[in-house]
Amino acid sequence: QLVYPYDFRLTEKEKTSICYLSFPDSYSGGLGDTQFSFRLRQSGGQRTTHYEDDGEYNREAPLTLQWESAHYFGYVYFRQVKDSSMKRGYFQKSLVLVSRLPYVNLFQSLLQLIAPEYFDKLEPCLEAVCNEIDQWPPPVPGQTLNLPVMGVVIQVRIPSRVDKPGSSPVKQFNQENLLPAPLVLPSIHELDLFRCFQPVLIHIQMLWELMLLGEPVVVMAPSPTVSSEMVLALTSCLAPLRYCCDYRPYFTIHDSEFKEYTTRTQAPPNIVVGVTNPFFIKTLQHWPHILRVGELRMSGDLPKQVKVKKLAKLKTLDTKPGIYTSYKTFLHKDKTLIKRLLKGIQRKRPSEVQSALLRRHLLELTQSFIIPLEHYIASLMPLQRAITPWKNPPQIRPFRQEDFMKTLEHAGPQLTCVLKGDWLGLYRRFFKSPNFDGWYRQRHKEMTQKLEALHLEAICEANIVAWMKDKSEVEIVDLVLKLREKLVRARCQHLPVKEETLQRVGLYIETIIGSLPEDLQAVLHHH
Repeated sequence: QLVYPYDFRLTEKEKTSICYLSFPDSYSGGLGDTQFSFRLRQSGGQRTTHYEDDGEYNREAPLTLQWESAHYFGYVYFRQVKDSSMKRGYFQKSLVLVSRLPYVNLFQSLLQLIAPEYFDKLEPCLEAVCNEIDQWPPPVPGQTLNLPVMGVVIQVRIPSRVDKPGSSPVKQFNQENLLPAPLVLPSIHELDLFRCFQPVLIHIQMLWELMLLGEPVVVMAPSPTVSSEMVLALTSCLAPLRYCCDYRPYFTIHDSEFKEYTTRTQAPPNIVVGVTNPFFIKTLQHWPHILRVGELRMSGDLPKQVKVKKLAKLKTLDTKPGIYTSYKTFLHKDKTLIKRLLKGIQRKRPSEVQSALLRRHLLELTQSFIIPLEHYIASLMPLQRAITPWKNPPQIRPFRQEDFMKTLEHAGPQLTCVLKGDWLGLYRRFFKSPNFDGWYRQRHKEMTQKLEALHLEAICEANIVAWMKDKSEVEIVDLVLKLREKLVRARCQHLPVKEETLQRVGLYIETIIGSLPEDLQAVLHHH
């Protein structure tokens, strides 16, 4: 019906997908307002946007909050109310905010402010809001932003890669000069994990393993709200490890990837997909793991926990809540976590405290798993003394799975985690998953850049004049070209090198050129 700002370019395919994803897919008798989110694959080539990211945000933001270039996130506020003047007897409308950033709390809070006004006043309201949002500063990791909109100031901190994992957001908000008092969001993206995972708390271990291994999982839920929250909660439970597979918090039968996901001619893709239409029970019953959940209700005691059932028990029409899978966990259940959460329920502990407990548990589990990998990959880095100025830096040694397995006996997860089980089997399966591939590529890239940086520093500390004494002009020109290339690469890739180091390399280049005959100097300066 309306896209604002007008110059925001979407392909017809994207527009159609957004329209279908903006409304509940199956009949929901519920009236009133609901909020949910979706994630959509971009179709067509690369496009420029208002906010051109030069990579700086992604270099400083946590890996789990990266700006996505191939996907859009959609945040939906849907209203359904009785209205006899409408053909169907209902007023149904959705306001959708589309972004490349996974800031679910910020954008859903923003929609809570804008949507009710928009349904009332329509386009002029959007124009005013967009003018305000245009004035917002770009998100800078580590900074607390004050974002004015419709007479309210939303205050939120953008997490940074250097934050200590598991630390709570900094509470040092500057409030004295803000009137009215700002709407402070404790987190830009973290969900209430305890509420989301209510019916599956006793299976948290299994769900964490399925996410770690990038297994194909279907979440069948009664509404887009429950489906999108459960999918986002699942994909967040590996933090600070990035979940590298695809995920769709809400997916409909009209989606362009519907055929791709429902085909039986090939194995299901590595993806977590949230659905609400009962039709999917039939079309996705060949998937290996199906989580069926009911409506989430916060009650005073531990909600009914779903059971793990065999896939053959999946009934087409009346499927009871449960985890339908034949998966056997590698690690044993953590009874202490369940006891602590139960105690919290008995003592009426607030949901955010329970969520913090749960998040802490998942974080420690992920760290216990990943620390041995980090130690091993660090040992593949060449020694600093092997880096000499006038030779190419040595290569990072290859990652050998068997060598890594041998390190586990003395430095495995058992040092930091009390959970028993088949850790070796879990690592072997992890090596085949997209999450290992994503983690390894990221680390390898960081180590390569570190090597480049160390090499530049070694060059800066070398005596260049002494080196040039017995060198031919060809060798000296070759060095100039190589150093120039290194400088360009250091600047383009934002290598972890001090600015003064780069300036010294620039001076070295000038010194070297100055020692050459004038005709060569002219050529090199021109070059």
